[in-house]
Amino acid sequence: MNGSGTQTGKNWGARLLVGLVLILIGAGAAVWGLAHYQPAARFLGVTPPAPQTAGGPQQQVPANPVQSPQVAPGADTSRLVALESRLSQVENATERAEGSAGRADALVVAFAARRAIDRGVALGYLENLLVERFGAQHKAAVATIITASHQPVRLNDLLDEYQTLAVDLRRGGSEDSWWTNFKRELGSIVEVHRSTRPAVNAEARYNRALQRLSAGDVDRALAETMRLPGASRASDWTAKARRYVTAHRALDEIESAALLAGPSPSA
Repeated sequence: MNGSGTQTGKNWGARLLVGLVLILIGAGAAVWGLAHYQPAARFLGVTPPAPQTAGGPQQQVPANPVQSPQVAPGADTSRLVALESRLSQVENATERAEGSAGRADALVVAFAARRAIDRGVALGYLENLLVERFGAQHKAAVATIITASHQPVRLNDLLDEYQTLAVDLRRGGSEDSWWTNFKRELGSIVEVHRSTRPAVNAEARYNRALQRLSAGDVDRALAETMRLPGASRASDWTAKARRYVTAHRALDEIESAALLAGPSPSA
């Protein structure tokens, strides 16, 4: 009895061992099959779907691709014209700025030269500036100003000297006859003339000349002086007055040129 029971237990143990071996073999076969048979693996959800190959359906390219907007030829022309206009405005502004700077520099030189002449001092470095700025077109005026600076004549000196010549200017010269001198002296006492015309006697002429000289109008003072009976006695004064008038006319000329001056010739 005991022997049959023991034999039965061994049979069951052998069966279990064989079943376990079969299970392991089946599991290994299943793993191998899933690894080598992709459709079954995808069916069971073990592996992800295979990616599409290059031969698969591709995204279709539109038959008429969207093109970038084209600029019309007229727009390019308008932009070019606008650019040229702006460049022209910039050039004009630059030229105006250079012209203003040139006028300012020229006026400074002209005013400095006038101040030096009026004060009766040498021009110094202004001589070169005058030649550089105005020598090309106003050579005579520049030469006159430079010469006048070497022989300065001041307005105050002319006025003082003119007052010392008062007696000599109002009386006749030595070449005048006694009758001429008598009529002149009589005319200085009593003179009949129209109210619309100034007196022409020596005293009135001298006073007018002195008044104009005091106001700086040397040109008209010189004209009145030359009508005085003693003008021949004031030849030195008249020569100085002429140099003064000539120098200031030259100064007026270069100042007028400075107002119209452009950029510096050396710029």
